[in-house]
Amino acid sequence: MARYNKIFLGPVDQNKPQVQERICAAAVLPGTALIESGANFAQAGAAAATKVYIAQDDYLALKDVDTAWPAGDRVVGMEPLDELFFACRVPTGNNIARGGNLTTNAAGKFVPATTGQRVIMIAEETYNNTSGADQLVRARKAQPGMVQA
Repeated sequence: MARYNKIFLGPVDQNKPQVQERICAAAVLPGTALIESGANFAQAGAAAATKVYIAQDDYLALKDVDTAWPAGDRVVGMEPLDELFFACRVPTGNNIARGGNLTTNAAGKFVPATTGQRVIMIAEETYNNTSGADQLVRARKAQPGMVQA
């Protein structure tokens, strides 16, 4: 069962994040990273180097955060903006520390950044994912150009 039931976590007194709707050839889970691929979305790869969007939960079809958008479907990608919080999908076996730098793995999921990797998000909570399944961890956007030292 998911620890969160939404991908956009607030704050709720500000406008919701900017979103793009585009076709994505691959099935993607909410909370994973997307990148632009021409007029479409593609699942982000390891240490994504371009603009990153976060796949929103498919609220239009009343799906939960653990239900993937089907391959070839129109996916809602949220643009991470400063001071907004998102639930980022972290694969099992990762120990996330509050304030820790996050990048993407080959499946577009968020993992701790290692030396020299682009930092995409900053963890806003500590969570040791030993659950045996992907989990959602609260995070915010990293400053542009940040690289793990």
